[in-house]
Amino acid sequence: MRTQREFALANRITPQMEQAADYEKIPVRRILQGLKSGRIALIKNVRRNIRPLAVGAGCLTKVNANIGTSRLRSTLRAELAKLKACEKYGADAVMDLSTGGDLDKTRKALLAATKLALGAVPIYQLMCESAGEMDGDKLLDIIRKHCAQGVDFITVHCGVTREAAGLLKKYPRVTGVVSRGGSYIHKWLQKTDRENPLYERFDELCAIAYEYDVTLSLGDGLRPGCLADAHDRAQLKELEILGRLARRAWRKNVQVMIEGPGHLPYDQIVKSMRLEKKLCRGAPFYVLGPLTTDVAAGYDHIAGAIGGTLAAVSGADFLCYVTPAEHLGLPDLQDVRDGILASRIAAHSADIVKYPERAAGRDLAMALARKALNWDKQIKLALDSDKARAARKTKGQNVKECTMCGELCSMKDN
Repeated sequence: MRTQREFALANRITPQMEQAADYEKIPVRRILQGLKSGRIALIKNVRRNIRPLAVGAGCLTKVNANIGTSRLRSTLRAELAKLKACEKYGADAVMDLSTGGDLDKTRKALLAATKLALGAVPIYQLMCESAGEMDGDKLLDIIRKHCAQGVDFITVHCGVTREAAGLLKKYPRVTGVVSRGGSYIHKWLQKTDRENPLYERFDELCAIAYEYDVTLSLGDGLRPGCLADAHDRAQLKELEILGRLARRAWRKNVQVMIEGPGHLPYDQIVKSMRLEKKLCRGAPFYVLGPLTTDVAAGYDHIAGAIGGTLAAVSGADFLCYVTPAEHLGLPDLQDVRDGILASRIAAHSADIVKYPERAAGRDLAMALARKALNWDKQIKLALDSDKARAARKTKGQNVKECTMCGELCSMKDN
């Protein structure tokens, strides 16, 4: 036996399941049953010594942060600093999206520097090392290298097929294909009229993932890049394909997540979450944002948190953060911090609704500390204690009450 799903199907509780259950504060049998059904993914490469990250039904909402170099900007040193911010401010996982510098060296350094689950997008390395040609053998070799290095989950754009791409030609979009990996595959499909090797050689992909118990994050290469493109035919066809591929992976004892949008009008978010759960048999749903407006440039982390809260309440299991730099440039250290905290607030707000017995205690403790004007405890309980402490220091003026109300404080003597 190799994968946690395989152990679960044999009704064997593993130390990894017990670790996850202890963190989630749920019975270990719920982890086991979730692995059996595919509704939980236990993210951990067999080569890494980390606490497995449980994502899915009954688990607290998780937050992922994207970091990584570009060809134009950033260094390994800068990305390692961002990684430390991810740990400090509450990210549950990190994805390395590097496209600049020595990619293997960067990935190896990030893996060595953190105990967080770490994901990657192997096709980015192919894009950087090829001349625009889609080489299936080379891509699978790169995927194997990522898994052998210890990457815990990988995004693979298996659903960008000739069938799905044909719908884009028949029903044009406002923003086209906005996924970097999805766009690369789509252009190659148009150029060659051949099939996506990630789809065509899915069994080989599963064999690699099985060997290392790497979770396949089935990527939304055709996600909408603006509100006007939400739930178009190509997006829905890709989701349908990913649902079929998830079932194929499960039959091979490989764990999967499904990636989702993206940009969605607020009133379509619940529909999107329910549709994924139906088409993909309850597989964990990993969403970017989603962003509820296209005009929040500089504040897209807020738009993403608004959408992320409703998405998580409605079925999303894993929120990929959005930073203030989204659509504008490579995030810096402050952007990473702000993006994580916005998504962390969204995830916690959703968990108060989904799992109040596990999530609401901190909020009650904060309420009691506010009633008692216990500033030290309020700062300790805050999701961003550093900012709360700084605000109290600069705006509190060392008075017992806050400087908004002073002696008129409503909390006093009632």
